[in-house]
Amino acid sequence: MTAPVFLLVELGSVRVGDVVELAGAEGRHAVSVLRMTPGEPVALVDGRGRRAIGVIDHVVGREIAGVRIDAVIDEKEPQPRIVVIQALPKGDRGELAVELLTEIGADVIVPWSARNCVAQWRGDRAERGHRRWADAALAAAKQSRRSRFPVVEEVLSTAQVAERVRASRLALLLHEAAEHPIGDVELPDSGDVMIIVGPEGGVAPEEIDALVEGGAVPVVLGPSVLRTSSAGMAAVAALLARSGRWNARMTP
Repeated sequence: MTAPVFLLVELGSVRVGDVVELAGAEGRHAVSVLRMTPGEPVALVDGRGRRAIGVIDHVVGREIAGVRIDAVIDEKEPQPRIVVIQALPKGDRGELAVELLTEIGADVIVPWSARNCVAQWRGDRAERGHRRWADAALAAAKQSRRSRFPVVEEVLSTAQVAERVRASRLALLLHEAAEHPIGDVELPDSGDVMIIVGPEGGVAPEEIDALVEGGAVPVVLGPSVLRTSSAGMAAVAALLARSGRWNARMTP
């Protein structure tokens, strides 16, 4: 089993042989929740691609752990970069979608206020919704042992999504009536590959027109229709399996 991962933003100057302090919520989780003791393996990440691997050196009280660093790894930003435009699901399915996208390897997650979304983020609700999605991505990134955490952006309108489509190397619109399967798409080696996931009520015709005009390519996932909370995860997996990004082994 791989070592548990903890977030420590200030990893830039850490070197092999250093003993760094894990305190606050992360230290409390290590000491009081996981009950880690000296000698146990641990990994520290900064969320931007740096991973420090070591062991618990000492424990102070109930929320401070000293970690002795045995190796430092700087992981390159993966290419192509996977950007998922996720229509707002209802209830807690938004957080579920974010968790699945993070675990499978999405690099950027963008909430989309599509016409047929039951949930709509406006005012304070947009701020709260974004915070829930960001928290879900953080927890899932640590659970899946990622060193580079996905970016959760602010909610976009359809017009703003169409602008993002124009800036992407490739944009794929998931649609059950599309002629081309996602497996037939030729992937670029670099740049942003965008996956657009519509709401449970479907993407409105005028939204399809706007996105296709911007350069999005409608594709179908397969013979069954997935829910909006799981469709993005399935699409990301279908692309990553062909991109070469899954050829790398998991870091210990």
